[in-house]
Amino acid sequence: MTPFPRRRLVVVVLIAACCAAIAAGAFWLSNGRTRLSPTMAFGGLVPRWAHPPKPTHVIIVVEENKATESIIGSASAPYINQLARQGAFFTHASGVAHPSQPNYLALFAGVTNNDGDDCPEDSVPSSTPTLGGRLRAAGLSFSGYSEGMPAVGYTACRVEDQRHGYARKHNPWVNFDDVPSSENRPFTSLPMDYDKLPTVSFIIPSLAHDMHDGTIAQGDAWLREYIGPIVDWARTHDGLVVVTWDESDEQRTNHIPTIFIGQNVKPGRYDETITHYNVLRTIEDLYGLAPVGKSLLAAPIQDCWRQEQDSR
Repeated sequence: MTPFPRRRLVVVVLIAACCAAIAAGAFWLSNGRTRLSPTMAFGGLVPRWAHPPKPTHVIIVVEENKATESIIGSASAPYINQLARQGAFFTHASGVAHPSQPNYLALFAGVTNNDGDDCPEDSVPSSTPTLGGRLRAAGLSFSGYSEGMPAVGYTACRVEDQRHGYARKHNPWVNFDDVPSSENRPFTSLPMDYDKLPTVSFIIPSLAHDMHDGTIAQGDAWLREYIGPIVDWARTHDGLVVVTWDESDEQRTNHIPTIFIGQNVKPGRYDETITHYNVLRTIEDLYGLAPVGKSLLAAPIQDCWRQEQDSR
């Protein structure tokens, strides 16, 4: 029998290893129910963050359609610029698509749709696993709060209101089975006692206050009035507030402001390149959740935490 050449054997082994890595990645991306985590960063998989901080609450606020260059340094956004100075400001953050809706889907479920704002959204299966579902399966809690939405569990596409205005395309959790309708809440139901907030919550301003229809100044004033007290509370209650944007409108680079602020956040300017997938993966790792969608391939943000958290 002719001996198998050593060089060919090495090639076969390498091919087998690559196939195994690809299969593992495909399994992770397709199997929404697995609770296991990868232990090796092969095949593009990113290992779970070993010792992340664990905030009591995370509050994510999503503004609309503004590039970093139009917000940072703008006289129309004094409060946002204050947050950027006092928190962790990520100088190379970006959205993942245009228009709005796929960015919200990416931030909540690690997926995008057909790059459209169709309502109801029907190109992503409702059975797709999400951050909200992962939290609930782990015994934690999630709620989304949308300003201008008139009732709990509301599913209509729009509310035309000159003072507010609501668009379902900015409310991703309404599309998925693993978040009950009772957690799709109007902003008016946000707890006044912030200790009663869910583990993770999203706050979506109305079209008048998210800079989509209103001005930068209007959005900035709304953030100061309604999110400012939450930021002040988070600084003394081990909370984390994330202020980000969905997209930069039509700017090719999709360069958006993203700011983390809270008790365990180390203020500064951070220059790593991040997207909505990195933000999602960070939150998943904070609570030991299996990553959903493309967040599996994204690195968590680990360099903006105070030293006492880094050393745990």
